[in-house]
Amino acid sequence: MSSTTSSTGTDQATFWNEEGGRRWVAHIDQLERMLAGLSTVLIDAVAAQPGERVLDVGCGGGPTSNAYARAVGDTGRVLGVDISAVILDVARHRARHIANLEFATADAATHPFEPASFDVVTSRFGVMFFPDPHGAFGNIRRAVRAGGRLCFMCWRGIDENPWMGAPAKAAFSVIPPPEKLPPGSPGPFAFADPAHVRDILASAGFADIELIPHEHRITLGSVDEALEWLTNMGPAATPLAEAGPNARAAAREAMRELLVRHDTPQGVTLDGATWLVRARVP
Repeated sequence: MSSTTSSTGTDQATFWNEEGGRRWVAHIDQLERMLAGLSTVLIDAVAAQPGERVLDVGCGGGPTSNAYARAVGDTGRVLGVDISAVILDVARHRARHIANLEFATADAATHPFEPASFDVVTSRFGVMFFPDPHGAFGNIRRAVRAGGRLCFMCWRGIDENPWMGAPAKAAFSVIPPPEKLPPGSPGPFAFADPAHVRDILASAGFADIELIPHEHRITLGSVDEALEWLTNMGPAATPLAEAGPNARAAAREAMRELLVRHDTPQGVTLDGATWLVRARVP
């Protein structure tokens, strides 16, 4: 997932079960196409094995969960958790015939998972929104057996992710940007600083922590599709909604002009940058 909301866990749950969840579902096919290449990188890195028990945090519509269920086979099991019941309705429908895959509407930061019940914990862009990341990863850590592993993908800084940052910057040439949050605040770019990530995971009891940089060209679809998504879900969404009609129209046009400059035969394509984060439980 990716959201610009932050602050409390209640705020997050409300957003993703109401406006945010509805927006995600409305754009889910486009979003999954955008993230498909990165999903493959993560799935390959997780390398789920037959018989393993996998926890997929912030699983959204379940594409990664489905892949892990295939990998672990009949002797394994996968639990996908997300705070959005709206989005999990899509995941459950997609996976209705997969016997070893279950979904739960739950906050991984506080959910009482059975201790040492998973071999692997993973997430595709779902762990950057915890109001208390140290406490959240402590809770997640307790759910993993000794010798188990953690493998997740998160965004690097917004300046390294022009697929999201550049259109927003174009909008903010016309309308005021939102208040800048302190580094590490819950949100899509909360884990941009590798030292911050290492501190969270080490404090939670993980060992052998490594962050592997990965760059990936992200295709946002046609100009119209990209503009529709970015004005409804990107960093400029709330400022655009709050702007007057003339300013909103001018900001959208500035975004469109930026997107047109990056249009290709495959669609609007811009750079993205992530961390692939690995660790293990001693």
